Amino acid sequence: MIGGPIGDRFGRKYVIWFSILGTAPFSLLMPHANLFWTCVLSIIIGFVLSSDFSAILVYAQELLPTKVGLISGLFFGLAFGIAGVAAAILGNVADHHGIEYVYKFCAYMPLLGFVAIFLPNVKPHRAKRIQN
Repeated sequence: MIGGPIGDRFGRKYVIWFSILGTAPFSLLMPHANLFWTCVLSIIIGFVLSSDFSAILVYAQELLPTKVGLISGLFFGLAFGIAGVAAAILGNVADHHGIEYVYKFCAYMPLLGFVAIFLPNVKPHRAKRIQN
């Protein structure tokens, strides 16, 4: 609920940057933390990362303002579909290399947020006012 209003005020691109890259320090600490701090870090990462979903969805809808339903369906479908495929792949990697390898590998995944530098600047689509 925080990502939407902050995205409206400062820009969705900045919310996406903060949300994805903001989890990186916490995720890099997780492999070195004990059980208690792993739980604390997981909660912090969850809150920070979940703040960007609404901003990403609205950002994508601004890219294609006439295809709101298509964008919404693709985002929800791809989010769950990719998560399922990634879980299967990471499970296979864990079978071959061990769960500790996967745990350490996943700690670096938020650094992929640097590809957000290639996101275009988008001005919000505003409805035209009808003048009488």
